[in-house]
Amino acid sequence: MPYDPALDLDAVYSALVLGTRDYVRKNDFASVVLGLSGGIDSALCACIAADALGPEHVVGVQMPSRYTSDASREDSEALARSLGVRFLTLPIDDILEGYLRALAPAFEDRAADTTEENLQARIRGNELMALSNKFGWLVITTGNKSEISVGYSTLYGDAAGGFAILKDVYKTFVYELSRHRNRGRSAPIPERILTRPPSAELKPDQCDQDTLPPYDVLDPILKMYVEEDRSVRDISEMGFDLATVQRVVRMVDRAEYKRRQSPPGIKITPRAFGKDRRLPITNRWHG
Repeated sequence: MPYDPALDLDAVYSALVLGTRDYVRKNDFASVVLGLSGGIDSALCACIAADALGPEHVVGVQMPSRYTSDASREDSEALARSLGVRFLTLPIDDILEGYLRALAPAFEDRAADTTEENLQARIRGNELMALSNKFGWLVITTGNKSEISVGYSTLYGDAAGGFAILKDVYKTFVYELSRHRNRGRSAPIPERILTRPPSAELKPDQCDQDTLPPYDVLDPILKMYVEEDRSVRDISEMGFDLATVQRVVRMVDRAEYKRRQSPPGIKITPRAFGKDRRLPITNRWHG
């Protein structure tokens, strides 16, 4: 849900911790592994996992590329150190170069695009799944409800995993929960993670808002469309730009096939993706 000041942040955070602990333990996993990107979503997931299972049962993996900033590298390590979780660094540039060389004949005369960005995400997904297979760790997927709603993820890449802690948590609420966690018994999330513009860091100078509306605009639109079944016209009449609403709705509708392939997560809103909201993957109707 977009952040509501009336919400009991401690209750919601505790629910996420309990849901994570129950799912992991009742499925006979001892430990979890997740990618630590230096961003807010993976930081909050790491905090919840450490609080749910104990830091000794959490492994954070930094998988830097040529596009990973020094800030992301430093903040990932600082977060892991503060939480006391195990921290691994597995660079992906050499693997990416191998992929690009292998694909070069097929990609001849084609300009670089999101294909090369998605390759990076899929390499990271493969590394996490390899660790899962080798050591029996459950992979935690770190995507939030805003991203899952509009398909801002890579199938078999950052969407790969066994459990999605933030599947029903909008991006604006991720920030509030993160600040709440930092006000508790410790402040493990570096301040820079809370203040830097969010970025997938898959190309130079990338920012989420290059692709998406600002989250404080996106999240209320998503809540009205996904949870309240409001029409484009109704949402626009609430004061939102019509073209922006139409664009967001199209993204939500087109991303249904991705959501069908996403891992389960914790429900905290009246309507979570999955059994609460069932729509066909493919249809000929376009609103």
